[in-house]
Amino acid sequence: MAERKITIIVRMGKKLKKEGEKITTSPEECEALRKAFSGPHGVEEKSMLEILVKCNPADLTTFRKNSPYIFLDDEYCFKKWDPFHMKSLEIKFLCFQVSISERAVIQRTMHPWERDALLVRKSLEKKPPLYNLLIELACTRTSDEFLGARKAFQCLYSESVEEFVAVKVQGFQRRLLVALVSTYRYEGMRIDEAAIKLECQKLARAIKTDHRNEIENDDEVLRILTTRRKHHLKTIHKCYKEDYDSNLEEKILIDIQILRDTVNCLSAPPIYFSKILDTAMSICPAEQEMEALTRVIVTRTDVDMKDIAAEFDRKYGAPLIERIEAAALVNYRDFLVALVKRGMAN
Repeated sequence: MAERKITIIVRMGKKLKKEGEKITTSPEECEALRKAFSGPHGVEEKSMLEILVKCNPADLTTFRKNSPYIFLDDEYCFKKWDPFHMKSLEIKFLCFQVSISERAVIQRTMHPWERDALLVRKSLEKKPPLYNLLIELACTRTSDEFLGARKAFQCLYSESVEEFVAVKVQGFQRRLLVALVSTYRYEGMRIDEAAIKLECQKLARAIKTDHRNEIENDDEVLRILTTRRKHHLKTIHKCYKEDYDSNLEEKILIDIQILRDTVNCLSAPPIYFSKILDTAMSICPAEQEMEALTRVIVTRTDVDMKDIAAEFDRKYGAPLIERIEAAALVNYRDFLVALVKRGMAN
């Protein structure tokens, strides 16, 4: 059977919205989305995907609030997916041979706190553990966003993120990861040029070593990466580039990938995310790498997709959209492409 490609467009009434213009969903569209999730008679896939792409974060908040049979009240004042409906949706998509992954749909509609709490749990329950995923969550979210995820984690699992990480991880990884998930960084833009210059020099000296133990036991490296505000770290990253003509993370020993990911997520997220996307669309990606394609596009659409797409094009010499079209199939492909286009228009 020939493949049927759908085109997902964003409409408001009968007028096609301009790129970058704020869009909102109508009550009728929200009702159609609820029926797609909970109705017994199949899934109108094209309509569901058009609405999900059209939704901005405020629309999704309203949808969760007005869908009490799908989302439950949480003690921390957010709406979480009803586990019964989540499982039902998985079965429904399987029975009606829906081409898009239910994971993509659930992640798109899930409250960001709940979604990130689930991803925190997943990061260390996988074998081998996905340290980079935990670092991504702790370092690319704002302080308030990750604090919300920590609250959601406590509600869902009756333990703190710090407690969970400390039990699951040992050695240097424990010291670094517990510090990263515990910190509440200052979000301001204040610059201390003297401190930036000094700490750039400290990091430069620390990463010159050929001995892994030396950098892992350097308390100054740990202090800088786990306590400094992101704007401060981005300026250090820029300073290092100017002084040494290379990116800071490139000079860290290759077998300390956990530190490379930390530096990138804190100071250059587009570099980190473009690498994750490239790996996810390689010839034979592992399961967790394929899942990362959905995760990155769904979670970054309304954040920094424009920067990620630009970095991907610069680094890999091919537009992100073209790579997705070559790697993914049918409606799943169209859904991801539409989200990327939406993010690039913001």
